[in-house]
Amino acid sequence: MDRMLANETLGEIGQAVSVAGWVNTRRDHGGVIFVDLRDQTGLVQLVFNPDRTEIFKLAETLRDEFCISARGTVRERGVGLENPNITTGKIEIIVEDLEILNKSEPLPVATRDEGQSSGEEMRLKYRFLDLRRTSMQKMIQRRAQFNKIIRGYMDEHDFVEVATPILANSSPEGARDFLIPSRIHEGKFYALPQAPQQFKQLLMVGGLPRYYQIAACFRDEDPRADRLYGEFYQLDLEMSFVDDGEIVRRMVEPLMIDLVTNFAKKKLLTKEIPRIPYVEAMEKYGTDKPDLRYAMELIDLTETFAETNFKVFQTDCVKAICVKNGANLSRSQIDQFTEIAKNEGAGGLAYLTLENGEIKSPIAKFLSEKELQEITEKTGARDGDAIFFGADERAKVNKILGNLRIEFADFYKLKNPDEIALAWIVDFPFYEFDENNWLGRGGLEFGHNPFSMPKGGLKVLRNAKTDAEKLSIVADQYDMVMNGYEVCSGAVRNHSPEIMYAAFGAINYDKKYVEEKFGAMLSAFKFGAPPHAGCAFGLDRIFMVLMGTENIRDVVAFPKNGSGVDVMMGSPSTVDKKQLDELSIKNIEKS
Repeated sequence: MDRMLANETLGEIGQAVSVAGWVNTRRDHGGVIFVDLRDQTGLVQLVFNPDRTEIFKLAETLRDEFCISARGTVRERGVGLENPNITTGKIEIIVEDLEILNKSEPLPVATRDEGQSSGEEMRLKYRFLDLRRTSMQKMIQRRAQFNKIIRGYMDEHDFVEVATPILANSSPEGARDFLIPSRIHEGKFYALPQAPQQFKQLLMVGGLPRYYQIAACFRDEDPRADRLYGEFYQLDLEMSFVDDGEIVRRMVEPLMIDLVTNFAKKKLLTKEIPRIPYVEAMEKYGTDKPDLRYAMELIDLTETFAETNFKVFQTDCVKAICVKNGANLSRSQIDQFTEIAKNEGAGGLAYLTLENGEIKSPIAKFLSEKELQEITEKTGARDGDAIFFGADERAKVNKILGNLRIEFADFYKLKNPDEIALAWIVDFPFYEFDENNWLGRGGLEFGHNPFSMPKGGLKVLRNAKTDAEKLSIVADQYDMVMNGYEVCSGAVRNHSPEIMYAAFGAINYDKKYVEEKFGAMLSAFKFGAPPHAGCAFGLDRIFMVLMGTENIRDVVAFPKNGSGVDVMMGSPSTVDKKQLDELSIKNIEKS
């Protein structure tokens, strides 16, 4: 029979209706049974009177999460009995017919948000029950709305949705591949795509002006609170005849602003999304994904201590951060932050506090009056503040203070969850030093991926002779950052075989290696490949931030746990020897 949804208008008072859903709660009140019936739209109250003997007896057997259907008449609740917390709080249904569609065993996890919550491992094991919680129902519905807005925007701007292959080739793009052995081609493997990178570039060569898809991507990376294990979804897009990353950035910005302000109803920190060069981000914030909702920029004091007598500061780089109201930190709290700094490689954590017009610190006696004055002037410290220092090799100092900046922001609760700070990080280094590059030896390696176009093209690659000159090459590459999370990565692509050979050759990869790894792309680029550029947004992470949670598993229907295990379905699992034999695979037990 047709049924009404619980949270919809159930019709006029006195109208006969049918409803179906799950028993949220059952209450016996003076010979009358009340049941809150729940479906994905909300709750409605059912009333069972004892004058309907058979129906009443059946209602007495109802327990939480029984799946039922009921037919009855809508009536207005009595004065003072309304429930303002639900949409249907002014009415109830007097039940005339009841059917138990399916019973439920005692629940291993909570199916309501109210009351005691279940642990994450149990929630994931019984995810099919956990999904019944109102908050999870709303999360799934909101995710569908989120995807709909994205698809609508892309369609409106003439992007064509194309599904690219899931069984692909293995490609060294930074993370480990998931390999799929081929039964037909013995000894050979497919790989699940880390991203549709090569396919979308080939679509540009194929004449498609604008491409997009909400793509499933697969990477064998360790899970984190902001990163799912194994699989994730991204908005992947590419544009032909584009040789400037700013064109892509301007194209996608309105979509992100709409998702923040209209979909999530959050406040943007700045009307215009800033562009921050990579080097500036590292120097100011100690990270290439800075959270701009709070200040505490890294202040360079190297010149201040150029002639210092304090041996700790007689080093390559000295920087500081000013923590507002930091003077109220206890000794044990400072020790905790010191341990954080040590875990990042610091020898210790020097600091000053400004209290009642005086500078107090174990290191103050080693510093001159001029140095103390410059410290307070350059950091903008005021009475009640604390200044924490990093002194070492520059990159190390940036990393240590960058992490402390985040820790202090968490400690002082400076991250406003209703505010969204967006920024573009641009001009990434084309190369970087890697102690263990693809060839297994220390040396220069691509800073991000080999598909980006170096600014200056072939000329800049040919003119760079030394490692220092190569490290100064900048890629037309860009990331979007949202509240301290990287949520997008993109670039103008290298569409020229000559430039690709030169880019690899500059770091000692020969043509044979390039042709072996990227033969399909090289071949395509020889046939009139247009310039093109694009980007990819991490949709799970963006949705997580917009929904105000810090655990990405909260916004996905069926995530794996923190160890990469699907505790509900029992994967990964062993397989039959017959299946392994068909694939010519043998398990070798590690000692």
